[in-house]
Amino acid sequence: MLDSNTELLSVEECNAVDAALLTSHGKFNARVAIYALRSLKQISSETGTPIAHLQPATIAKWVEADPSLQDAGDDHFRSFWTKLVLSAMKLLSEAAANAGGTVEDLSVAQVIQWFEQAAKKEI
Repeated sequence: MLDSNTELLSVEECNAVDAALLTSHGKFNARVAIYALRSLKQISSETGTPIAHLQPATIAKWVEADPSLQDAGDDHFRSFWTKLVLSAMKLLSEAAANAGGTVEDLSVAQVIQWFEQAAKKEI
């Protein structure tokens, strides 16, 4: 189970990514996207704003306050992590479009599947 106060990904999510047919780089990107998905869903829920309409400043404020990142580094790291979440948001939008839904509707399995499909196109 995920303790949202201390873990970026649950054990189950990590295992699902590890089982994916992805390179190490692809697995890293998938992990970031899964963290971003959960974070964006929570921000959306807390603010009542659809994910597609979330502003970068709102996301940055939430990332800065995320308990799972409090021991992860300084403000520069949290700024870097915010940029990763914003970049992942673009990929999640592509994954949602591919799945025929919205980012809010995406599951972890669909995110991983999208990364696997994208990796196959690169071959």
